[in-house]
Amino acid sequence: MKDEETGSWWQQVTGEAIFGPLKGKSLKPAFMDELTFATWKSEQPQGRVLSPDEKIAAKGEYAPPDWEDRMSRVPVATQVSAPTLDQRELVVGITVNNASGAYPVAALQKQNPIIDKLAGTPLVIVLGEDGKSIRAFDRTVEGHEREFFLKPNSAPLRLIDDKGTEWDFTGTALNGTLTGKQLTKIAVLKDYWFDWKTYNPKTTVYTLGER
Repeated sequence: MKDEETGSWWQQVTGEAIFGPLKGKSLKPAFMDELTFATWKSEQPQGRVLSPDEKIAAKGEYAPPDWEDRMSRVPVATQVSAPTLDQRELVVGITVNNASGAYPVAALQKQNPIIDKLAGTPLVIVLGEDGKSIRAFDRTVEGHEREFFLKPNSAPLRLIDDKGTEWDFTGTALNGTLTGKQLTKIAVLKDYWFDWKTYNPKTTVYTLGER
């Protein structure tokens, strides 16, 4: 990314200025979710949607509809390796307390939710019922770690913890004395493995069934 005021170039993953007068400075990250539009719209029915700029569209400067498919066939120049991951395998990237972890989406599809601990922070990572939306939360509740499970045959998706409290996909408690309490959200980035590894060289990699 290039800013108009100084002409500095910014790295899109880290937010660090890598060229120009502001080289070395970093943008403050804004929290984001990895959601499908349908999931977001169901939670934010009055939410506003950023629409295309007609002038830019007329110049053909937007990426074509098949951009993702075309990019998936472009050779990867960055060389990274992991025992079980292909370079373009999708991972859920999480950073807490200056430590980073990569959670393969394929593992989450088989083991939902994933319960883990990263840099001392207890995590629960959840795949939405649409099979695409992903959220992560700190599973500390009132000073104690809780285990979380997917409630069988629940629609919409519900989690239930080891104390019997039910939680929805937003991390909100739905019953008992904790009704209305919100789990702390942890930012996630769905990314290709090679890209996540490049900017997080010391990342750990979650293995299916690992705790």
